[in-house]
Amino acid sequence: MKVFYMSSEIYPYAKTGGLADVAGTLPLSLKKLGVEIILAMPYYNRFVEKHNPENTGIVLDVEFNGITYKTPIYKKENKDVTTYFIKNDQFFNREYLYGTPEGDYPDNPLRFGFFNVASLRLLEKLNFKPAIIHLNDWQTALVPVYLKNTNLFPFLKDTKTIITIHNLAYQGTFDPKFLKDLMLPESLFNMEAMEFYGKINFLKGGIVFSDVITTVSPTYAREIQTPEYGYGLEGVLYKRREHIYGILNGIDYDVWNPENDENIYYTYSVEDFHYKKMLNKTHLQEDVGLPADSEKPLIGMVSRLAAQKGLDLLADAMKELSNMDLQMVILGTGDKIYQDLLSDFGTKFPDKFAVKIAFDPVLARRIYAGSDMFLMPSRYEPCGLGQMIAMRYGTIPVVRKTGGLADTVEDFTYEKLKRDPGKRKGYGFSFTTYTHANLIDAIKRALKIYTDKETWNQLVKIAMTRDFSWKSSAREYIALYEKVMYM
Repeated sequence: MKVFYMSSEIYPYAKTGGLADVAGTLPLSLKKLGVEIILAMPYYNRFVEKHNPENTGIVLDVEFNGITYKTPIYKKENKDVTTYFIKNDQFFNREYLYGTPEGDYPDNPLRFGFFNVASLRLLEKLNFKPAIIHLNDWQTALVPVYLKNTNLFPFLKDTKTIITIHNLAYQGTFDPKFLKDLMLPESLFNMEAMEFYGKINFLKGGIVFSDVITTVSPTYAREIQTPEYGYGLEGVLYKRREHIYGILNGIDYDVWNPENDENIYYTYSVEDFHYKKMLNKTHLQEDVGLPADSEKPLIGMVSRLAAQKGLDLLADAMKELSNMDLQMVILGTGDKIYQDLLSDFGTKFPDKFAVKIAFDPVLARRIYAGSDMFLMPSRYEPCGLGQMIAMRYGTIPVVRKTGGLADTVEDFTYEKLKRDPGKRKGYGFSFTTYTHANLIDAIKRALKIYTDKETWNQLVKIAMTRDFSWKSSAREYIALYEKVMYM
């Protein structure tokens, strides 16, 4: 089975969020299971050059928006999986991937339209005829639009397409004048195709014309068909509901492993976590400026500081949290209003809250390893990787029951344990209704169980032995690929 996997960011070459992590790990698992797979992403000079990619010697002549672009192709191997980089300095030699802090790049429709066209031309040049092209988010969503509505790529006339929605809030909406530049027929500007409230919508085009749509968790696949989570596309998605599949993301257990993680203070396993996790905790407390106290419950949070991640709830809850017997360490960057508010609480209550406004992968790992609980009170969460990583490190998640958080965190209560003491009864704490009072209640329930060390250690063991690796999800994708091939 031949698969071509396209993403606007792939770890370790360029990353702004979870998309890059998925694109950097899922193809490796597919390859191990026998899929012949190659990847493509833009050559962002500032980011990709650090990895010393190999110049393939291929220079494509890519006709696009009335211009023929000389397009060099580079490549890099990662565990026997090849990523090809589409080089165009006019479009990709910039400081950021998608836009500056002031806003998106205004030529993004041309940048990623070019990436779509050049990637398909690359397949012709390589004589790589995939059974499946696997696409990710709006930046790659024009591929099925081209294949179903133009004769530009006869080489790929039998190829099927799958698009994965990682976050429906980001859709790629632009002025319809770009249709001509994108070499797409103006007839696509209608409600049944790409028109969306007077604009063209890249992701809508991908949803309408892909053979299959996937999301990154089963619950999110259902949620996006409702007005609350559909961002205006719920009707389009509901219309295609028979072709929507939710497949849970995974994490790379070689990358996230407390037994050999060189970035944490002390490595540990499920057999010896008791003492060593405590040492990680006290070292973390010292490093972030909190009083070192192994008995004090420590809640960690590594997050983009935005309302989507529940920061409005946390902001409303901070005053009450400051009166509770706990400590918190928060790492992240994001909206200025939350950066300032959290930093202010860190200044007012230095013995309670350590707030680090930064992107710090090493500190993030130390928070996963050293915290007792991990907080994710998201308004919506298509999948979420933080809760999976936290559990891998024996840190118990406290989450809102939505999207992938609902699919991966089983709520624990004493009542369940009393009814059936012989069975596992949860390994995390969750709440449903989006209020700060419910968030506080979930934290209080976690703190109460934390004082029962025997029960708490059972939760830690269960969390550490849950399997959120890519193995089962990769097999689901292969089964879906096989199904799509014969549609």
